[in-house]
Amino acid sequence: MGKPNILFVMFDQMAALSLPVYGHPIVRMPNLDKLARRGAVFENAYCNAPLCSPARFALMTGQLPSRIGAYDNAAELPSDQPTWAHDLRELGYRTCLSGKMDFTGADQLHGYEERLTTDLSPSDFGWTPDWDQPDEVQPWYHTLGSVAEAGPCDYSLNMEYDEDACFKAIQWLHRQSGEPDGRPFALTVSFMHPHDPYQAPRPFWDWYDGIAIDAPQDDGQPVAARDAFGQRMYRLYDRGEIPVDAAQVLRARRAYYGMLSYCDALLGRLLATLEVLGQTENTLVIVTSDHGDMLGERGLWYKMVFFERAIRVPLIFAGPGISPGRRLPAPVSHVDLRPTLATIAAGGVPSLLESETGHPREVIGQYMGEGYDHPLVMIRRDHWKFIHSEAEGSFLYDLATDPMERRNIAASDLGRALRDEVRQRWDLAKLRDAILASQRRRRLIHTSLTQGRVAAWDFQPRVDAASAYWRNYGDDRPDPDRALRLPRNSA
Repeated sequence: MGKPNILFVMFDQMAALSLPVYGHPIVRMPNLDKLARRGAVFENAYCNAPLCSPARFALMTGQLPSRIGAYDNAAELPSDQPTWAHDLRELGYRTCLSGKMDFTGADQLHGYEERLTTDLSPSDFGWTPDWDQPDEVQPWYHTLGSVAEAGPCDYSLNMEYDEDACFKAIQWLHRQSGEPDGRPFALTVSFMHPHDPYQAPRPFWDWYDGIAIDAPQDDGQPVAARDAFGQRMYRLYDRGEIPVDAAQVLRARRAYYGMLSYCDALLGRLLATLEVLGQTENTLVIVTSDHGDMLGERGLWYKMVFFERAIRVPLIFAGPGISPGRRLPAPVSHVDLRPTLATIAAGGVPSLLESETGHPREVIGQYMGEGYDHPLVMIRRDHWKFIHSEAEGSFLYDLATDPMERRNIAASDLGRALRDEVRQRWDLAKLRDAILASQRRRRLIHTSLTQGRVAAWDFQPRVDAASAYWRNYGDDRPDPDRALRLPRNSA
């Protein structure tokens, strides 16, 4: 099908189960709905780690987090690890990133030829967990303040960041169209919303005025009766320090829905730009999120667990070569994206899109960040989900009959077989040792590099104002207005 342009749009903490295209009855996202109707929707798409950086690094590299040392939000993506940005660039694409990708370390490009914004999160090792002291509360941990303070918002850092990322992406699309270099583009636009804090831009908060906000289907149990993961999350970000009542839960959910609608508006601006530039028909649009959000279900918030709300993500493809209106039920995950994009960029049709059923697929998940002190792994195969760590034990859920994941049947023959399989596939004790060693190295390095003069790793966007607008030098430069003006004027 040739080499289409690629617009890869990524949101942060957008749960598939909160989106209308996945059946949510309240949330309004007309642009995403329209995109889904002209494309393919993966009904069971998963991240490979319920935490920002490990999820993104798996998505970019096609590798499980443990294989590349992507243990947590302060892990470095090695510069010698190829990403799909490298693949596409090698295949003749002009690659660009606008927005966040949570790159930690000195390499802030990882295959992108251009980058338009800095990251919103720090790019150093300061957020390294400490499994040597797992009960010590770090100052950068989540709290329930995001829930207690939820509501409408007129301006915030996250809004400022996303507006900047969206504007710069639109500006870049116009400039690459006005001054083409003969290459197709692969533009990644990555937003912070709807990540907490749950602060909805006021116009989108107002969209839900008078609408009965749905309460969590399962709002949890008393702390003492929670499962191992609920206990872990209570100690991580709750601890009873910020009490939250039922009204605040509904207010946080309403704010999240408003943030989703704001995300839809951002997506709409990008899609409208493609339309104005006449590039809709030759641009493959992909929409996903790094992970989901528990949003009060089971009494839990944010991510960092392997329950469906935290790991099910939207994944939608629309554009050339994609049949409209398809719903693909087979489980897929972010590690499938790198080979898929490489195949598309080479002019082929990837196996991910060839059939709606295909052979049985499995999804692997890993969590090695804060809140735990042993690695946690997951296998999602057919309608079964198996979760295991050497500290918490084993958990097996039949998603077909137990979608709320309440009945642990790990004591069954299947559960025992899966536990044996996990121990054959991973040396969990060796992995834990590697994680601890990495944490110790990074904490030492961060302490050292914050003494005296600091050489920041955070990306510094370059702005060439000397050539952006009208200037009195370079007579061979094209008219900067005529190159961008729409509609085109040949005079």
